[in-house]
Amino acid sequence: MTRVALVTGGGTGIGAAVARRLAADGYAVVVTGRRPGPIQEVAAEVGGLAVAADAGVAADADRAVAETVARFGGLDALVLNAGIGGEGSLLDLDPVSFESVFRTNVFGALLVARAAMPQLLERRGAVVSIGSVAGMRAAPESLAYCSSKAALAMLTQCIALDHGPDGVRANCVCPGWVRTPMADDEMEALRLGSVDDGYAKVTQDVPLRRPSSPEEIAGTVAWLLSADASYVNGAVIPVDGGHTMVDVGTLAFGRVA
Repeated sequence: MTRVALVTGGGTGIGAAVARRLAADGYAVVVTGRRPGPIQEVAAEVGGLAVAADAGVAADADRAVAETVARFGGLDALVLNAGIGGEGSLLDLDPVSFESVFRTNVFGALLVARAAMPQLLERRGAVVSIGSVAGMRAAPESLAYCSSKAALAMLTQCIALDHGPDGVRANCVCPGWVRTPMADDEMEALRLGSVDDGYAKVTQDVPLRRPSSPEEIAGTVAWLLSADASYVNGAVIPVDGGHTMVDVGTLAFGRVA
């Protein structure tokens, strides 16, 4: 029986890389997203199905799962990747923007996971959410984004606790800087001369001294969905080149070359 995966936010960046990797691993893949063009391109590339859907809308979440099951007969793996950024501190962040970030990054994940759970229970499937190191460490002017990614990690762990007894695993991957179109835009905003200069700056204190590729994140996702990770449940895993282990307060005393 062919394994079936649903990837939200699968049109670009990490989501597209996950779709490609899972297809290469033998999954039938469904990708969702709000923009039809990118998800249709990825679906055509991997021989899968594109479903134009907003994860933060309950009817869209239900429809994405229903179309997955109608096309492929079930669901084994759910990758909760859909997410948006958001800038601002407490005093200058528009509450409407805060709510929008949470609607996509947290409420959207809840809606899709809720819609998918009966199918995942039937096949004893697995969930992987795409969090961020921003959910583990505070970042400046990132109140909404950091808070939402922290909430997503806990949402994932609650799913792991509640549905682990029934054979459904749930884990959260927390990337550091990843070379994606969204991150490229952030590097350009730094105005350091080039995108590469931006990445060099933001990873200068990361032990591996570079961002990851989307494919590296996809590899971790694929492992978590596989039988090789059959006893990994409720984990929040940084895939960050060592970013989160660094004690930034000690860096003034020396720097590893």
